[in-house]
Amino acid sequence: MDKTGFNQGLMDFITASPTPFHAVAAMEQVLLQAGFRRLHEGAAWSDIGASGKQAGRYYVTRNDSSLCAFSLPGADLSGSGLRMVGAHTDSPCLKVKPRAEIFKQGYLQLGVEVYGGALLNPWFDRDLSLAGRVSFVQADGTLSHRLIDFKQPLAVIPSLAIHLDREVNNQRSINAQTDLPPIVLQVGDDRPELRELLIEQLLKQYPDLAVSELLEFELSFYDCQPPALVGLQQQFLAAARLDNLLSCYTGLQALLACGEQPCLLICNDHEEVGSVSTSGAQGTLLRSVLERLTASAEDFSRLVDRSLFVSADNAHGVHPNFSAKHDDSHGPLLNKGPVIKANSNQRYATNSISASQFHQCCKRAGVPLQSFVVRSDMACGSTIGPLTAGEIGVQTVDIGVPTFAMHSIRELAGAEDGWYLFQALREFYNIENL
Repeated sequence: MDKTGFNQGLMDFITASPTPFHAVAAMEQVLLQAGFRRLHEGAAWSDIGASGKQAGRYYVTRNDSSLCAFSLPGADLSGSGLRMVGAHTDSPCLKVKPRAEIFKQGYLQLGVEVYGGALLNPWFDRDLSLAGRVSFVQADGTLSHRLIDFKQPLAVIPSLAIHLDREVNNQRSINAQTDLPPIVLQVGDDRPELRELLIEQLLKQYPDLAVSELLEFELSFYDCQPPALVGLQQQFLAAARLDNLLSCYTGLQALLACGEQPCLLICNDHEEVGSVSTSGAQGTLLRSVLERLTASAEDFSRLVDRSLFVSADNAHGVHPNFSAKHDDSHGPLLNKGPVIKANSNQRYATNSISASQFHQCCKRAGVPLQSFVVRSDMACGSTIGPLTAGEIGVQTVDIGVPTFAMHSIRELAGAEDGWYLFQALREFYNIENL
């Protein structure tokens, strides 16, 4: 795979992954094609071997929105440790409320909640579609769950004309309750319910289903505009959900290229809302997997001590129009390589040891490396890095690709940087001695 193929694969993955559910389904398909075997948390893993000595490639999912995949070459994990990469499957978005229908002025709108720290202004005047997971009862009484994706534009949040809000360019505040419900239909006396529309879409995607009743759903709006390489020389990649599907895809491709070292990739849900859930980084998925790959608490502790966790999440590139928002000595540039993120207050888990280990991987791979520290007079964001380090006790480094417009409906990254990160993570997974 070359850089062109990598970027095209990344764009295809983002298009196929409008929600965390779809991202996990897309990764699962790739893993199965690569020979990974699916494990189930409720089944016995005895055939893998309590000490993790049974060679093979495996993966497990939780809630359809988090995934943990690992490659075991047959070594004793308590002696070798694991090379671990972590990312997250979720992105800020607008999620549909359970009783969503709003009928006003002859229009059907859907009530939404803001998920995560979304930039809201860019959501206006976009062609929006809808995707997620639905739960329903089949004709035989079976409770079932399916992923759906309308794919086509079916909603819009129109801006108010400037003639009716003359100060909009000077000051604009958005009320998430009243300003954001998207318009999906102009109606008359007949007022359709969302569940009816979802059943129609289910039957389009799964014509063999016999749906008796649709019970619940988890749906998100997303921008229909596909990813693209942009700029006079196509130096930039513009897409929705680069934070953090870029890291999920890059970690997955690196895992497929791992060889003789024990390697693991975990992609958690709910990072954007604090990670406190069964499928978030503060949940038990990673610890559960590691405990089942070791024979005792002592072996678990030995494994953790010999492991390194790379928390891969996007970094803030220096915006040329707002360069004063950065520390002068720590301003990452697009297309200049991945970034090591550090914070003395432990908003990032990087320390001198973990940073030097990742630095060594980049040096071996011939990949340029940058650093980011937030201005001392500004608050610092965080990642799954400190959470994983605290929950598991593993040495951790926070890294990521520099981007613009983080948490916007459309973000921007350098077309070189995903490829650089892939080479660095591939080296991390394969380097003999860290």
